[in-house]
Amino acid sequence: MPRYFFDVQDGGSTRDDTGTECAGDDAARKFAIHTLPNIASDEIPEDGDRRHFIVLVRDEDGQPVFSATLSYTGAWLNR
Repeated sequence: MPRYFFDVQDGGSTRDDTGTECAGDDAARKFAIHTLPNIASDEIPEDGDRRHFIVLVRDEDGQPVFSATLSYTGAWLNR
């Protein structure tokens, strides 16, 4: 089973050096998509109302194969 690497960018950058085995590109895509909300729920800023969370998927050769972005924007209303 091929190994994919899921690098995270959320204001800083975290490179995945371990990787995760996935059945193929589609499974790696699904893993990235399901990972984003978990990252965001742990990292939504208390001191700001804008943040972008990005997962860059690389294959075993280190080549990017997929990128997913989740954006958070909070705004006070009538304040």
